[in-house]
Amino acid sequence: MELRAIPLVLLILCLLQTTREQALKNKPRKNVTPKRATVTLSMIEDIKNQIAQIIEEVNLLKEKQALQTVCLRGIKVYRKCFLLMSGQKNFHEAADDCILHGGTLSTPHNYHENNELHDYARRTLGDEHNIWIGVTDIVTEGDWVDVSGQATNYTNWETTRRQPDGGTRANCVAMSGTAIGKWFDESCALQKNYFCQFNIP
Repeated sequence: MELRAIPLVLLILCLLQTTREQALKNKPRKNVTPKRATVTLSMIEDIKNQIAQIIEEVNLLKEKQALQTVCLRGIKVYRKCFLLMSGQKNFHEAADDCILHGGTLSTPHNYHENNELHDYARRTLGDEHNIWIGVTDIVTEGDWVDVSGQATNYTNWETTRRQPDGGTRANCVAMSGTAIGKWFDESCALQKNYFCQFNIP
């Protein structure tokens, strides 16, 4: 982070040096007519663009640092960080809370991610956990999508109990610890723990 801040410091030093030199040049001397410095609109625009670019880079660095902090508290799987949030909420409250924290309700997209999330939940909550993940068929019964509305290419339904089986009464998906990470469709109004997912750029 310190290395990326160097351009900002150098720009400020250059601007200060240029201002000082201009001030010395414009200082009236005896028997000398002072010259006027000419500042064009394009020079001002260039400086504004440079400042805007530096601000954007600083904001990206802050975002990356925040994501690294999340990864330290949670788990990192490929280019994502997953964080088990404190407390229990219904599905919609959990999804809103993840958005509030800059992420989304987590959606495992493959077997590896699902197993990593299950292991993380088991380590932090024990084997009896039952956790919301970001999969639902609220919009169209039987069409399971993630919280962004994209069709789920991966599912991990519990097959011995013929999941999903809840029909219109159970439109949200929970990962079960006792079923070793298998998915169940349940009522969205139930209170459960939940993961938030943060994508790493």
